[in-house]
Amino acid sequence: MSSAQLYDTIGATYTVTRRTEPRIAARVWAALGDARTVLNVGAGTGSYEPADRDVTAVEPSALMRAQRPTGAVPCVAAAAESLPFEDQSFDAAMAFATIHHWQDPIAGLREMRRVARRVVVFTHDTSDTAWLRRFWLTRDYLPEVADLLVDRPSLTELASAIGARVEPVLIPWDCVDGFFEAYWRRPEAYLDENVRRGVSVWARVGPDAEQRAVHSLRDDLASGRWADRNRDLVDLDAAELGLRLLIA
Repeated sequence: MSSAQLYDTIGATYTVTRRTEPRIAARVWAALGDARTVLNVGAGTGSYEPADRDVTAVEPSALMRAQRPTGAVPCVAAAAESLPFEDQSFDAAMAFATIHHWQDPIAGLREMRRVARRVVVFTHDTSDTAWLRRFWLTRDYLPEVADLLVDRPSLTELASAIGARVEPVLIPWDCVDGFFEAYWRRPEAYLDENVRRGVSVWARVGPDAEQRAVHSLRDDLASGRWADRNRDLVDLDAAELGLRLLIA
């Protein structure tokens, strides 16, 4: 299933839980430097688009485009791997939590490099599977996530494709953007179906794995087992769970 097809299926309530997290947005916007014209690739409903710059969005899913707010910047129906713009059309191109859906992430990144002098990408380091063991949700309840990473490019390969440097991004405990790892200190959130519908991982692992994970987590929260296993998280203000910025 392509990313457009996936989000046309699961994206109807995306704006309920997926919002701009200002502390992460500040990192992304700072990485854009002095860019005045910005292309947002895989733009979704428009989160993380800087309001003080001239932004053009690209989004392949019709359902996601339809949820962009009134007055949002222009949005083009296109895929990252074939951007309909001339070389060096923009000062910068950005992509936020999207390249894991692209059919060919390397090609998409090279397209971003072609159309812009600067590239900023928020993504996840899946090349070191240690992060699967660090995050209790994948370690204890949803090991199927490992299967989603098979044959995907490593972070090193992604960075090398555009000559990018890599910076870690910590997740604040009260992150307002409900991506997969956002509720690392608020486990009860994963019991909420609206939260899960806003994260593609749950659709990709399938309903059987999802329901097994939810039932197990609910039982462990009720029994206190989750708290016993994860007592080291209580005093953390932010967690390192493999999120990265690529800056080229």
